Amino acid sequence: MTQLSGNVAPPTGLIRGHADFRRLWVGDGISKIGTSVAVLALPLLAATHLAAATWEVALMSTFAGLPFLLIGLPVGAWADRMRRRPVLIAADAGRAALLTWVPVAAALGVLTIEQLYIVELLVGIGTVFFDVSQGAYLPTLVGRPRLVEGNARLEANRSLAYSAGPTIAGQLVQWLGAPLAVVGTVLGYLWSALWIASIRTPERPPPRTGDRNLAREIRDGLRFVLGQPFLRATTFHATFAVLFLATRYAIEVLFLLRTVGLSAGGIGALMTVAGLGALAGAVTANRIANRIGRTRSVLTSALAVGLFSLLIPLTGRGAGLLCYAVGAGMVAFWIVANRVVAISLQQTLCPDHLLGRMNATTRFLAWATLPLGGVVGGALGTALGLRTTLWLTAIGLLLSSLWLVLSPACRARDLPGAPHRPPQARS
Repeated sequence: MTQLSGNVAPPTGLIRGHADFRRLWVGDGISKIGTSVAVLALPLLAATHLAAATWEVALMSTFAGLPFLLIGLPVGAWADRMRRRPVLIAADAGRAALLTWVPVAAALGVLTIEQLYIVELLVGIGTVFFDVSQGAYLPTLVGRPRLVEGNARLEANRSLAYSAGPTIAGQLVQWLGAPLAVVGTVLGYLWSALWIASIRTPERPPPRTGDRNLAREIRDGLRFVLGQPFLRATTFHATFAVLFLATRYAIEVLFLLRTVGLSAGGIGALMTVAGLGALAGAVTANRIANRIGRTRSVLTSALAVGLFSLLIPLTGRGAGLLCYAVGAGMVAFWIVANRVVAISLQQTLCPDHLLGRMNATTRFLAWATLPLGGVVGGALGTALGLRTTLWLTAIGLLLSSLWLVLSPACRARDLPGAPHRPPQARS
């Protein structure tokens, strides 16, 4: 049977009609389930097995996000110089190898919080390479006409992982203990690498140029993102939204564990219920965009994230758990709906030779505040209390949507005018 070209839209959906996208989709889904296990298992490991303080647990998310700040822009330039699929495979295998140390060190009785910080940092480096390369690889694999569908499928993976992952992680922690629960993440990364390695569509190498200058290539990526009104508005909105989300995520497990008083299994189950909202957002994002317009859906979803975040600090025992389930569920729904459409439009606006740098630049600027979120979460959680800190994150998320409210490019139904012309490489 003839393999569909990455630039030809198949007559049926991507899952049924594009075998290589299906391989990418399966590998990505398994990898994300493994990642979501670690998101819960590692903080629980620090809080219980190592008896870490609030600020020490919160600092783990800082180390996980630091690589985007340190190497995000160079990785984008490198991703435009090489085939992306081998990078995806190497990133998965590398992250699996690094996380293997956690259960081994715990079994030997030598695991420390400092070792977890190092593992988070190095795994974060692998995540930078994987995320930037996957964002640049998707348009060449499925073609630009199918980007919204492709991104929606990948976001559905993320949503399903964050729905099922906490329950899986919570049960694994209770049955096996937090150190052995990390093995689930290791297996997920290895399985993902095998699926991506099975993709058959040849990937053309990027054109070689005689004069390669890393600083100039990074500068061209920055100029493109900051010079395009829609990319500029969505990127700066994401910068502030990520700060407040990272602050919330850094203390969320501790809030549910120590303030609300839930068990590991209870936390996992509650996060699973909330995570169903993310899955619904991935499934319906395209429908929302078609009904109200793509750029308008980006604006609407950002406002909804801020409004529903106000329910999360009201979480309590008994019926109060509904505040978390509804609030976190709707926040997840609108975050995913926002990401699917915004990322697809960003990829549509970007020419092939800048895809790696565009993905890296938007992620670098958007996620530059990710390490700060862990520090802020730990400091505010210690000084003001966990519930008060959650109130501040909710207000901050609502205010961050002003970047889109005040941008004419995001108030129209769809993107006005022609795509921004990319900067020409200088000799």
